[in-house]
Amino acid sequence: MDGIDAALVEFTDNKIKLIASHTHEIPSELKQKLTLLCQDDKSTSIDMLGETDTELGLIFADASNALLKQTGIKTEQVTAIGSHGQTIRHQPNLKNSFSLQIGDANRISYNTGITTVADFRRKDMAAGGEGAPLAPAFHQQVFHSKNENRGVLNIGGIANITFLPADENEKCFGFDTGPGNTLMDSWIQKHTKHSFDKNGEWAAGATADRKLITQLMKDRFISQTPPKSTGREHYNLGWLEKKLTKFNHLSPEQIQASLCEFTCDSIVNSVENNLGDIKTLIVCGGGAHNSHLIKRLRHKLYNIKVESSEDFGISPDWVEAIAFAWLARQTLKNLPGNLPNVTGARKSAVLGAIYPA
Repeated sequence: MDGIDAALVEFTDNKIKLIASHTHEIPSELKQKLTLLCQDDKSTSIDMLGETDTELGLIFADASNALLKQTGIKTEQVTAIGSHGQTIRHQPNLKNSFSLQIGDANRISYNTGITTVADFRRKDMAAGGEGAPLAPAFHQQVFHSKNENRGVLNIGGIANITFLPADENEKCFGFDTGPGNTLMDSWIQKHTKHSFDKNGEWAAGATADRKLITQLMKDRFISQTPPKSTGREHYNLGWLEKKLTKFNHLSPEQIQASLCEFTCDSIVNSVENNLGDIKTLIVCGGGAHNSHLIKRLRHKLYNIKVESSEDFGISPDWVEAIAFAWLARQTLKNLPGNLPNVTGARKSAVLGAIYPA
């Protein structure tokens, strides 16, 4: 929720070109409502959810229109918008599992005049999958190498990882590893005026507490066997504060350092126990800019090249946005967008709902 990422993408045969990009600010009042909805705060209501869904759809349309205005590309030149939406709740482990993303696609298509594809996760869940992560299918398309086994690590609020075997007869798979930036962001927002720990400088200035990290690593999700996915409904400030009841002697800086190490260790745990022999780990998402976290990953994965997706032709900031443009294209071509080996679905499926202009 640090901003709305809009990417203008051109697909030619098997080539993908990022033409332009734009980050659109989310008004503080809307961001506050989204935060409360994600936390299932007592002050929320169905009316608040409905209004926020509408408001978010309108601002998604504004972001799309602003991007086109900056490029001079006309509406009729754009085939479709792929909108992920804002995840309010992701509950893949309930008897009647569900995943809820808001941002009314009717408003997007009407206010842009462009066909919009949205609601990508629920068809996979209908097929028995977790509905996440969906990016691995795109990772396979753009980062696969015939010469080496690779991993792709996306560090967003939650971190997810993809295994890309060099042998095309082997199956690609992926899963959420645990928290990415979400706990670090929540903690620094509570104690400072900053919305995130730039370059991991606050964490780097203190020593992590090994006992706290060990306690955090005992979380049930970390030891869960893939396929698995999680979200803010599990990893949030309330969850963290319950874990901290026996660690009141630690300074806020020490806790931030420990949270960074927790993110690092949960990723390393996933790489070592699930990815097998990889030569390169390609990192994308906002966490790719946390130089302290990347330094710790390189230290602990010393026998693996840990590199930014920038070195492979795509800025780490735009991999996810491009992925949902690609998913929209898959939908319009009546092609599957999920990988059953990743999500646990019974079969591959065409994802998303189409909202004509």
